[in-house]
Amino acid sequence: MIAKLGNPTHVYQDGQTHLLEYMRGRRAQATHMVRVAADGKVLSYEQVLTDQKFAEIKPGVSDKAAVLRMLGAPYENVYYSRVGLEAWSYPYKESGVWNSLMAVYFDHSGIVRKLENGPDPVFEPREHRRF
Repeated sequence: MIAKLGNPTHVYQDGQTHLLEYMRGRRAQATHMVRVAADGKVLSYEQVLTDQKFAEIKPGVSDKAAVLRMLGAPYENVYYSRVGLEAWSYPYKESGVWNSLMAVYFDHSGIVRKLENGPDPVFEPREHRRF
């Protein structure tokens, strides 16, 4: 698979399999995960920055390692000291159409506390940007 797609952006161990991450597109709006068995056989290949995948993240249950295996590395991460949460941002095409940004917030122990999505400000007209 590496010969066809090139070097992955990250590699994750998931039980007996490996996940090869390939961040693609403008602002990494697409991330593909390739699941590879111990014998090198490709088990699956999917675009993971989707509404369905985000719905698999369970606040209060999912942790950073689980989110990395589900979605791959974030495009950006920011720590909000006032509320004690770290946000991982994932630009994506919501419903395959809208330029959106999903933020996954973790507490100090690395557990997901909430998810928020909205329009990706990079794609908003300049007069509508807040910053």
